[in-house]
Amino acid sequence: MHDNHWANGERDLVLHKPTVVPEMPAALSNLHNRLRTGISPSANPGELRVMVFPTHVDAQGRPRIKKSLTTLDLANVMGLRRLRELTAREGVSLAAAFDRPDLPPVDLDGPQHEKPLQHALFFPATDDETPVVAFVRFRIVPVLRHIGWLSTGDE
Repeated sequence: MHDNHWANGERDLVLHKPTVVPEMPAALSNLHNRLRTGISPSANPGELRVMVFPTHVDAQGRPRIKKSLTTLDLANVMGLRRLRELTAREGVSLAAAFDRPDLPPVDLDGPQHEKPLQHALFFPATDDETPVVAFVRFRIVPVLRHIGWLSTGDE
């Protein structure tokens, strides 16, 4: 996995495909060098965010992302316990990705199921671990579960 810092200030995470790789299921092979997770500044100084777009595998074995989910759907897909573990980290929060008055609050104690929205994980700019953990949980783990390399209880 690569945490890329670009000269223009952009940053992203991606599962890099080395030159030589062992044989693997298509869904995992198709994840390499795709579905990057951008890390961008938030509206608050000293804070960054990653979009919470969970991966799923389509009928052709290609990893895809779902951008808009109700908070309850997100909790069902990712696991409420896993989301709470992420947001329990110091300075980390889950919220609507965009500040619009018509969006319901993001509350893991009472996840809403009325309106799909784009979620984002906000974290301190000095925290290099949270975006990596989030990338693994939102992008890689669902594919590993799909191909049977990881059971539902493993991580």
